[in-house]
Amino acid sequence: MPRALASTPSLLLVRAAHPRQALVTAAALGTAAAVAGRPLREVGLVAVTVLVGQSLLGWADDLTDRERDARRRPDKPLASGRLDPGTVWFALTCAVLLVVPLAVANGRRAGATYLALLVVSAVGDRLLHARALSFVPWMASFALYPAFLAYGGWGGVGSPTPPTPVMVALAAALGLGVHVLLALPGLVHDHEEGEKSFPMLVALRTGTPRLLMLAGTWTALVVAAILIAGRTVGLT
Repeated sequence: MPRALASTPSLLLVRAAHPRQALVTAAALGTAAAVAGRPLREVGLVAVTVLVGQSLLGWADDLTDRERDARRRPDKPLASGRLDPGTVWFALTCAVLLVVPLAVANGRRAGATYLALLVVSAVGDRLLHARALSFVPWMASFALYPAFLAYGGWGGVGSPTPPTPVMVALAAALGLGVHVLLALPGLVHDHEEGEKSFPMLVALRTGTPRLLMLAGTWTALVVAAILIAGRTVGLT
């Protein structure tokens, strides 16, 4: 891709939204909705809702960590100054205005659950990012995904059936594994800045290679357990 094209504000804005994480999460939730037997239009609604929500979280994260990223990730659009913060704030505002009706379109309970998930993710990560309890917002937000899917529907009409406790617990466990895996690449910089997140504290005891193995194994086992639970106890 030509450098001039890669530096256009629209593509820089996409990069600031953490697109890989947003797309993977949207695809995973869309697939889960399909496996749960939801109609195709509802699967699409789930995926779009999650994609917008994850993009929102990505922009909020880069805005909050702009100074920190300037020291650690100067290649990022906001940290390098190639992307104006005002542009990101505008996109973030538009995403908030869009995600609310999208969430509610899944049903009132599902919509309230997903909006609560976004608040937990954004606020919890800001308050606990560099602390020993950094895993709490990740586990709490992931635990809300089964409820979002279970209560979901179409056109604002959702289902009254709650998720099974097993699926909620497994989703929370998955959040722990994802948190550790995503934190691993930045642990060296975290240590240099004196941060004491949960992954950092564990890595200081086990070493980063062993933590990678443990987190990868944990996450794989949890995913396998979710697949088994989906075929046995089910989502609802």
